[in-house]
Amino acid sequence: MAKIDAFFKLMHEHGASDLHLAAGQPPALRIHGDIERIKYKVLNSDDLRSMLYEICTEDKIKVFEETGDIDFGYEIPGLARYRANFFMQKNGVAAVFREIPSQIMTAEQLGLPPVITKLATLPRGLVLVTGPTGSGKSTTLASVIDVANRARTDHIITVEDPIEFVHKSRGCIVNHREVGLHTRSFSNALRGALREDPDIILVGEMRDLETISLAIEAASTGHLVFSTLHTTSAPKTVDRIIEVFPAGEQAQIRSTLADGIRAVISQTLFKRIDKRGRVPALEILIATPAVRNLIREGKSHQIPSMVQTGKKYGMQLLDDAIMELYNKGKISADDAYTKANDKSRFRPLLKTPPTDFTEA
Repeated sequence: MAKIDAFFKLMHEHGASDLHLAAGQPPALRIHGDIERIKYKVLNSDDLRSMLYEICTEDKIKVFEETGDIDFGYEIPGLARYRANFFMQKNGVAAVFREIPSQIMTAEQLGLPPVITKLATLPRGLVLVTGPTGSGKSTTLASVIDVANRARTDHIITVEDPIEFVHKSRGCIVNHREVGLHTRSFSNALRGALREDPDIILVGEMRDLETISLAIEAASTGHLVFSTLHTTSAPKTVDRIIEVFPAGEQAQIRSTLADGIRAVISQTLFKRIDKRGRVPALEILIATPAVRNLIREGKSHQIPSMVQTGKKYGMQLLDDAIMELYNKGKISADDAYTKANDKSRFRPLLKTPPTDFTEA
């Protein structure tokens, strides 16, 4: 057993999402969104480096020492998988580990609306789950892929950096590919996937123009593609995709995206006040013909009003979802105000409304 495994077991016992190890500081856990120090000695850079290298391959160590950064996956059988990131900082080496539960939670356990699981039954198209880092995008996608894996008889290919949730082949054949280990890049894997008879493709993150272009192409040629972006709303997601392309190509990609997109889920996590844990608030955009026309015509600023009138399709605005969580007593007014898009709607809920310089 590696020496660092003791920290992972402590992390698991406390229900922590992340483990922070940094030279010059004691270890810390992120529990339900808050950083909590572990009662342990301050870590020495050489000792920490030795501890970290014990779970790292020679080639990964070489890359880390050359670049100062490395990402990879680590697994303790019977406990959990971990997404690892090593980096250099002022006092020496440091690392952050995100726990990936071995048990995939259902949409019901996660508190997701029923429309989310219906996305697993789509025959083709592009489905995006967006939100800031640590908002639960991978967890939401894993629950959708699990539904597809159990209900369909298809071929699922995942391309991730690193592999996070591991799906056992059930009704579907599932093949996991890790960037840097099984393929050179997301774009290389996507290009290859189109020749590997897939029905469903999960792209861990659409990071660059080539990957975004290939994902849209795959969605437009009969495949169901799931992916993530670091955007905070459905309209911003559409704009972000279009803006990645050169000006001369934007009209064409707007049309292609309008044809291929099926849904955009933008989510953020809140700390619960009714019990321990966190709960997601989701903005849900379903690509109806009217929504596709707005995308095609470059009128993404009108999407929120379309979401408001599309509740019968399962659509909802993020602020409506936040307000519902607040009204049910699950989240605080302060947290609701901080993470809302339209803060003026939530100011009356605060006992002492702050002077928000971002509204100046």
